[in-house]
Amino acid sequence: QVDLVESGGGEVQTGGSLRVSCAIAGFTDSAYSTAWFRQIPGKEREGVAGFYTGDSATYYADSVKGRFTITHDSAKNTLFLQMSNLKPEDTGVYYCAADERWGRISKFTLSPARHWRYWGQGTQVTVSS
Repeated sequence: QVDLVESGGGEVQTGGSLRVSCAIAGFTDSAYSTAWFRQIPGKEREGVAGFYTGDSATYYADSVKGRFTITHDSAKNTLFLQMSNLKPEDTGVYYCAADERWGRISKFTLSPARHWRYWGQGTQVTVSS
């Protein structure tokens, strides 16, 4: 079975930085698609960034481009989202997801969120002020 576990959430002031992590286990193939989503109260679950482990290709939503960086440590099989210049509107529950079907991530495969096969439990990120 595939298991994803997020960690690293917390509270940070506007303009600060935070890194969330997602430990991934259970894939038999080393090449799979991963992504970060966030659930902001009152809004649909939003795709933030994608990473394909097959070639390390990345994708970013316009709302986070230039501020967030998605990376993957193949040795540790851990996905990261480095968040900088955080804004109050970034507040929400951040989820990692994975799927062996998509390949490189684009705006066409990042959403809808319900199409992603595997999900973590989420980690809360709160940006104050």
